Amino acid sequence: MRDSFNEINITPLTDIFLVLLIIMMVIAPMLDQQGLNLAVPEIVDKQSITKDPKIMNFSVTNDNKYFFNNNEIAAADLEQTVSENSKDYPDGLLIQVDDDAEHGAVVKLMDSARNAGVTSISLSR
Repeated sequence: MRDSFNEINITPLTDIFLVLLIIMMVIAPMLDQQGLNLAVPEIVDKQSITKDPKIMNFSVTNDNKYFFNNNEIAAADLEQTVSENSKDYPDGLLIQVDDDAEHGAVVKLMDSARNAGVTSISLSR
C-alpha cells in the first residue's frame, strides 16, 4: 500500500511571505513623504478680495509668468519679493491662476511663500 500524505508542506508559503515582507520593508520608507497641507478655501466674492489691501495678490499666467501688482516678477525673485512684502500684507497671499498655467509654476510660488513665512495661501481662478 501507498503511504498517505498527512502533512502540508509550508516551505513555499513561507518563501512567499518572506518576499512580501522584504517588499514592504523596501516600500515603507518611501510612503513617509510629506506633501502640502492645504485647506480648501471658502467661496468668496471676487470684488471683496480686490478691495482688501492686506492680501498679497499674485497671478500666474498661461505662459507661467508671475505678476505682483501688475509688475512681472522673475521666478528666481519670488521668495525675496514675498518676504519683502509680507510685512505690508499680514493677511496672507492670494494666487490667481490662469486655466492653462502649469501646476509646477503654482507650486513654486506656494513654496516661495512658505519659505518666506506666509502661512495663509489661497488660490483663485
